[in-house]
Amino acid sequence: MIDIFSLALSHGLLLLVAWRLMSRPDLDDDGADGGPRKTDLIGRPIKKSGAAGDPEPVSNA
Repeated sequence: MIDIFSLALSHGLLLLVAWRLMSRPDLDDDGADGGPRKTDLIGRPIKKSGAAGDPEPVSNA
């Protein structure tokens, strides 16, 4: 009984994931954004700066 339940649950979850992936609007559009906005661990948007490790430019004003 447990074997049937675990198989049904795992396959049901796989079907749900496939259904959600197939309904994404960016699946057919190469120029579309890929999913939700990028955020850090506490939900703040990640700023796009230079490459990782590049220091911020310093102004000499």
